[in-house]
Amino acid sequence: MRNLKLLLIALVLIIITFSLSACNDKEQDAKNLTTGLKATEINNEAFKKLFPLQYKSYMSNMEMEDTTYGGSEPRSKFSDDKEPLLPILFNGYPFATDYNEDRGHTYAMVDIERTLRVTDKTAGGCLSCKSTVVPQLIADMGEHYWKAGSFKSEVLPKAKAAGHSAVGCSDCHNPVNMDLRVTRPMFIDAMKEKGIDVAHATKNEMRTYVCAQCHSEYFFKAETNVVTFPWKDGLSAEAMYGYYDKERANPTSFQKDYISNISGAPILKAQHPDYENYTQGTHAKAGVSCADCHMQYERMDNGKKISSHQWTSPLKSMDTSCGTCHSSRDMKDLEKQVQGIQKTYKEALDHAEEISMNAHYYVNKMITSGVDTAKVKEAQEQIRLGQWLWDYNAAENSTGFHNPQGAMDTLMKSANASNKAIQIATEELVKKGVNISELKAEIEKAKNAVITEKDTTKKKNSAVNAYFPGQQPVVPATPAK
Repeated sequence: MRNLKLLLIALVLIIITFSLSACNDKEQDAKNLTTGLKATEINNEAFKKLFPLQYKSYMSNMEMEDTTYGGSEPRSKFSDDKEPLLPILFNGYPFATDYNEDRGHTYAMVDIERTLRVTDKTAGGCLSCKSTVVPQLIADMGEHYWKAGSFKSEVLPKAKAAGHSAVGCSDCHNPVNMDLRVTRPMFIDAMKEKGIDVAHATKNEMRTYVCAQCHSEYFFKAETNVVTFPWKDGLSAEAMYGYYDKERANPTSFQKDYISNISGAPILKAQHPDYENYTQGTHAKAGVSCADCHMQYERMDNGKKISSHQWTSPLKSMDTSCGTCHSSRDMKDLEKQVQGIQKTYKEALDHAEEISMNAHYYVNKMITSGVDTAKVKEAQEQIRLGQWLWDYNAAENSTGFHNPQGAMDTLMKSANASNKAIQIATEELVKKGVNISELKAEIEKAKNAVITEKDTTKKKNSAVNAYFPGQQPVVPATPAK
């Protein structure tokens, strides 16, 4: 009996040892697994045979749908049912001529070639988050890649010759072993400035960083035209505004994105600060990554489960995107809660936008009425702050959900700053004998002219008139091809 027990124990140990060895072998095989692709592979089609389910999911980004607060239909944001008054706020900048709804990543190259904002003066850096070939071009072209005017003449032709793809596989994965990776040097540099070495990031951190390398605010460095993230002082709207003010203190550094053609104020244009807003919110603080919500598990036709590569709103797949963590919640109730947050936010966003627009016109009247330059500049500074705090929220893609409380606080500060500009203007205009009631009526006329102009490329021209003359020469819109 004793010998039998010993024999059984020995057999169990052998089985356990064999099993552990097998597991270790599988883990080792997984670590050593290679795709057979070259490290320089940048064509999405090359990944299709190896990862057909993920590729099929990725191609779902071609689907287009209009939604309550956005959508991916190729429509102008200036449409009557969208935001027809934006050409007032962006007057003097290409965004006042052409500003369309964001479409899926698969349309990145199509849309950047079609937009009227791209001209013969466009910098090469504008390709930086549109194409899989960008890391290679930066390495090959060096500083010349960022040069103003190089987009159409050099960068885009080189990208096409290299057989690039729109944002895709190699942007986030090492083609050799499919490990997550960051490919944009400007993100690596920005994180390093904050004391973070991306090379030592955890897998969960990488599930956010691969998105953050593009879904972030940036500007073109004045000295080099290099895409730069204004993160040194923090990621909040206020912190980045402070950073921009420090840059501005040096006359040779970045000063502004454009001068408003209505108020003459030096304006900062926010560029999709999704990552920054997310970092300030509840989900980020709880350790939830971008992929947790935007790359939820999905069942394919053969029943196999994969991470979705159709990057869209979690509201479209709440059972798997939200239900994973909020399993105790009824999804319909949760959806109503999210919709309530977004509705309240949108109302605050529109309120701040309205005050900002009015402020531009008030300052325009200050200029034409001969108000003291110092007072005009004081009001312009409040316009700059107010519009930045508004745009920090307007330019991101979650309709306030990435950071609901922070968004509402920022929009309140935006409204306060814009109202301050109006207050300064009103006090000075009254001294000049300007009829404020008449001024308000003229503002409404200008807004109505913008709304009734059906050619979206010409709305910006309707924003100025004899009562509110433009502060810069009007540049005719380039005809669409």
